[in-house]
Amino acid sequence: MDSRVSSQTTMDKITSLAKRRGFIFQGSEIYGGYQGFWDYGPLGVELKNNIKREWWKSMVYGREDVVGIDAAIIMNPVTWEKSGHLKAFTDPLVECKICHKRVRADNEAAIAEHEKEHGEKVSWSEPKTFNLMTEVLLGTTEPKEKSYLRGEITQGVFVNFRNVTDSTRVKIPFGIAQIGKAFRNEITPGNLTFRSREFEQMELEYFVRPDEQVSKENFEYWKEQRLSWYENLGMTKSKLRFKDHEPEKRAHYAKYATDIEYEAPFGWSEFEGVHHRGDFDLKNHGLTYKDNLTGEEFTPWVIETSGGVDRAALFFLIDAYHEDGDRIVLKLSPKLAPYKVAVFPLLANKPELVEKARDIYKALKKNFVVAWDDRGNIGKRYFAQDEIGTPWCVTVDFDSLNDKKVTVRYRDTGKQKRIDIDKLTDYFQNELLA
Repeated sequence: MDSRVSSQTTMDKITSLAKRRGFIFQGSEIYGGYQGFWDYGPLGVELKNNIKREWWKSMVYGREDVVGIDAAIIMNPVTWEKSGHLKAFTDPLVECKICHKRVRADNEAAIAEHEKEHGEKVSWSEPKTFNLMTEVLLGTTEPKEKSYLRGEITQGVFVNFRNVTDSTRVKIPFGIAQIGKAFRNEITPGNLTFRSREFEQMELEYFVRPDEQVSKENFEYWKEQRLSWYENLGMTKSKLRFKDHEPEKRAHYAKYATDIEYEAPFGWSEFEGVHHRGDFDLKNHGLTYKDNLTGEEFTPWVIETSGGVDRAALFFLIDAYHEDGDRIVLKLSPKLAPYKVAVFPLLANKPELVEKARDIYKALKKNFVVAWDDRGNIGKRYFAQDEIGTPWCVTVDFDSLNDKKVTVRYRDTGKQKRIDIDKLTDYFQNELLA
């Protein structure tokens, strides 16, 4: 079978599942959608929130040397002059002279695909630069002030560097973490949410002394930390790799950089970068660090980890997707699963079973995100929960009324065990910590 056909089939299935089960919807779909913009449904928003929550727990709550901020999406335009984005944040474009479709000049695959579709008559324009910054006009009177929706969340950390050091007890080395929305005028949005015009980032800027050995050690340390984070949340190890940036392809600020890539159906694709930004940003903003004990003042170097929340969510979905005959199973890590537990009465027309199941459902909801389902037969309910990644299903049967136990079924194996009702909360809490 042609691998491209197989890959497209996989993406079609993921896209269908994402819409059918309430993970991801096309933005403004009732009006024909809007290219490059996506909405997250009831399950998708839970998945994204869980990813962000696990990242924050790992980066901020789990460390003593990192604090968090939440900077504004729109900043003084001078920020983008100092950061170099107005000059350097560009893509080279070529345009098809026949249909006027534009693609990045360095996207050889897209160019080849277009030429395959339209034959030898395709002719391309000379490459032209295209700024990825999204302009926005502010003010109530004309002329309005031109600013920008941020093209990255990074600069919000740098412009608040002095505020953070003045208001906290952080000492070099330390990090500032942030999660937030960013916007780019992407040329060719595609592959579901992989390349979007509005997206969310989770970033750490880690400040170290301006020393080659120290910065290199920290660069390598954060590479391994970030790769292992994805592995620990269940992403298949063999589908992850580092890909170093070649010197001529590095961002304008990077001393050196690497990407964490995932082997998606559409090929190896970057979804997190680890960059050595040197002193580029702080120096351009005129910021330094002063050691209050020694009086030493210097411009720190920065090691950055920058991950895409939307791309991570997409790859977690792809990686978790499994077919077992006519059964679809999303083998998401329980920490990421939208619902942790689903509770059923064995029969929906038996009031005593429904009442007991509702009591258990309400009790578990105090500590977990829990689903209730009393539709159809028990087998169909299991299949429905498997398809959205719910790790555990709790079934209340007639024996439960006497022995005070329920049947707990595990998603990935289908195995079942009887557990005391009054021990369910402890059981699931322990499983989530495993």
